Amino acid sequence: MNRNDTLADLDRRAEAGGGDDRIRRQREGGRLTARERIATLFDPDSFEEIDKFVTHRCQDFGMAEQVVPGDGVVSGYGRINGRLAYAFAQDFTVFGGSLSETNAAKIVKVMDLAMKTGAPVIGLNDSGGARIQEGVASLGGYADIFLRNTLASGVVPQISAIMGPCAGGAVYSPAITDFVVMVKHTSYMFVTGPDVIRAVTHEQVTKEELGGAMTHNERSGVAHFAVEDDAACLALIRELLSFLPGNNLDDPPRIECADPVDRSDEALDSVVPEAANQAYDMLDVIRPIVDDGYFLQVHEHYARNILVGFARLGGRPVGIVANQPAHLAGTLDIDASVKGARFVRFCDAFNIPLVTFEDVPGFLPGTVQEFGGIIRQGAKLLYAYAEATVPKLAVITRKAYGGAYCVMSSKHLRTDVNYAWPAAEIAVMGADGAVNILYKREIESAEDPEAARAAKIAEYRDKFANPYIAAQRGFVDEVILPRQTRTRLIRALAALDAKRDRNPPKKHGNIPL
Repeated sequence: MNRNDTLADLDRRAEAGGGDDRIRRQREGGRLTARERIATLFDPDSFEEIDKFVTHRCQDFGMAEQVVPGDGVVSGYGRINGRLAYAFAQDFTVFGGSLSETNAAKIVKVMDLAMKTGAPVIGLNDSGGARIQEGVASLGGYADIFLRNTLASGVVPQISAIMGPCAGGAVYSPAITDFVVMVKHTSYMFVTGPDVIRAVTHEQVTKEELGGAMTHNERSGVAHFAVEDDAACLALIRELLSFLPGNNLDDPPRIECADPVDRSDEALDSVVPEAANQAYDMLDVIRPIVDDGYFLQVHEHYARNILVGFARLGGRPVGIVANQPAHLAGTLDIDASVKGARFVRFCDAFNIPLVTFEDVPGFLPGTVQEFGGIIRQGAKLLYAYAEATVPKLAVITRKAYGGAYCVMSSKHLRTDVNYAWPAAEIAVMGADGAVNILYKREIESAEDPEAARAAKIAEYRDKFANPYIAAQRGFVDEVILPRQTRTRLIRALAALDAKRDRNPPKKHGNIPL
């Protein structure tokens, strides 16, 4: 056999993966193969494979006779929406996608190249875990990957797609990355599986209940997105990357915007109810303001009292953080604080301006929150906003009370432009509570206590809680009509285009973890 024949044979064997039977079972289970996933993720004919002929080095446990070129992972680089990106896709049809020493080395090589070239790295995870036959060598491979995840954090975007099993030590690589996408019904993540839990704690739980897509999207917050199938997962990754720069030195990609900058939506003037205790959906505020009404929510199913995600204003990507009055009245609790803080820090790391929509009555009260460390957890969001040096804009739509006012991108945290709508209330606490403290005796001694109380509430709102008081002190830059919000935000972003801000020199801060 000449060398051309050898190349053709190796190519055929690498692309055959674990063989026809295993590929058929993969597809019957509703999953694409590793190569099909790569082909779907990247622009047509743009993917260049690396280390296609690498094989494992294990000679024990009958492994010497089981050699497959590529060794269970497809790795390389290509173009996504015309921009450079690196990726690896674990191949479950080859040794269950298990991680070997050489398999890990392929992944590490791709991650190192992504760092050198300043491009995102995407991991398509579908693996049974460490390759037991290789013992500590496979464990060392995981640690090598974890190190690269950590070093790449804040340097290049990292996205993990869980498209099959991901258990044991394997879960920690996705946990370090910026975004985790899970496929419903075919993927799961857990440190210890149902059998171990049953043996140790006698708890009965299924794989889906323990580590399925919705478990990690709704309850644990480990995952940021849940999608229906592999194709939707890969399409979402492409869409997410369209908002992100290639690295921390680049600006996010701008696009031509056909949506008029000066578009005004009069419906915004009446979207917030007059009653301070009446709920509304903050999405009804965000969507009319952003380009084409498109808002890509992140962590949609977790901590629903705060919204985070990406949109565009005048063609420029922005990160949006917003209280959600439709859930828990938009209060900040432990989960919402952590969710918001992580997103703010990501946007700051990758030069994505932050736009905050604020309607917050305070932090959620109760022993569960206090014992769970709401002080420490809430401080994470405060720290993230204070630390961020990207352009920061805020719009107070209704309530901004107490410490939560300070936390949600207040002027005091170096926010560049702060707007308020005319009905906004900015105060230490709501008028009802304040009046009960300040005028309790006067109200109780009045001939008509209810009328006296109502009069004092109106007086308090007029004297202390309206946005013009904050504007007089410069804590709010301008009070604007809701319909003007889109135009004013886009103009402010343009003015801040060349913003340069720095934090004091230091190795790193000590965020309250």
